[in-house]
Amino acid sequence: MDVSAWCEALKPVVREAGAAILAVAAKSPEAFLKSDGSPVTEADAAAEAVILAALSRLSPQVPVVSEENASSHALVALDRFVLVDPLDGTKEFLKRDGRGSFTVNIALIERGVPVAGVVFAPALDRLFVGVAGEAYEESGGVRRALRVRAVPATGAVAVASLSHRDAQTDAWLQQHGIEQTVSIGSSLKFGLVAAGEADVYPRFSPTMEWDTAAGDAVLRAAGGVVTHPNGEPFGYGKAGYRNTPFVAWGGQARGA
Repeated sequence: MDVSAWCEALKPVVREAGAAILAVAAKSPEAFLKSDGSPVTEADAAAEAVILAALSRLSPQVPVVSEENASSHALVALDRFVLVDPLDGTKEFLKRDGRGSFTVNIALIERGVPVAGVVFAPALDRLFVGVAGEAYEESGGVRRALRVRAVPATGAVAVASLSHRDAQTDAWLQQHGIEQTVSIGSSLKFGLVAAGEADVYPRFSPTMEWDTAAGDAVLRAAGGVVTHPNGEPFGYGKAGYRNTPFVAWGGQARGA
């Protein structure tokens, strides 16, 4: 499997999924609550249909675990599998606040490591790709390489969840002397760190692996790293595909 070619083939797929999401947004979508209390909309289903059909053509031999396909959550993680979140940031999508803090996420996991990821923010036309040590963004027809930045002299900037920020996050930021924060939803937080627009993303409130894997892959390809808060490596294929707390580091961790 040519992973770089796979990512390239997924770029029009996530754009198509994003267009389906925006089409639903134009109709004032209604939300329904899933069994875990999280919201789901017609947009989630529309984007997932686009993505799963494409993956069945592009990599039919690779199992897919997708947020909205509940039966896939029972799959035991193999050495290679795909994680899909067709609409990450549903709460932000429903707010209709003009910030565009929602994304389409697809990631390839190999032996617990996110080796490739595609993240698309349709309302912002920001497409992030990370594969084989190369990370880049395409927006407005322009492609630019992504690399984490050295922490500026004015101090590190953290990105934090828009809808799920908690006291543990605030305590961590205080402990590390970080006073500047940007609140934004979805996997865009990883994209901002990868793009050198922020330096660190601490997360203590619950997430699932499909929420983070694609953004994680982009950040790693841009020179960053994701760890447990104690510094241990952060991997995928955990029980129930549930994440533990993590910190996504830019140049602050690597001395970039």
